[in-house]
Amino acid sequence: MNTLASERGWLLDPNLLKLVHQCRRLIHSEFGVKLHLTEQHLEQQLADYAGKSRSGHLIRTWEALKAQVPQLQRDSGNKEDGENPRRMYRGQAIADDRPARAVEEGEQTGGTPPRKKQVIYRGQVIG
Repeated sequence: MNTLASERGWLLDPNLLKLVHQCRRLIHSEFGVKLHLTEQHLEQQLADYAGKSRSGHLIRTWEALKAQVPQLQRDSGNKEDGENPRRMYRGQAIADDRPARAVEEGEQTGGTPPRKKQVIYRGQVIG
């Protein structure tokens, strides 16, 4: 039976631990999430945040760590590539704007124009 300690034996290497700490520090500064070394799925969380990151430094650090630890390459390869890519803003998924695009296309193709939103200012309806 694999235990958490036997699976993470590579963390005992000071150079690899330094890279992990650097990844954790960059994730904390960009996303505000503090990852702990004892978390159950630390490797997967590091991979997820590195994939969402806009920081080139975090991406390079994660790639350097993956290159030195073969186990991380296997674990990060388990992600579903068939998923539809979602639009991201600062590492967070944002709502899909397809209904807004459909309205714009309706205007361009000569369809019925969308209803104009009613504006109320201080309790009075404004034109």
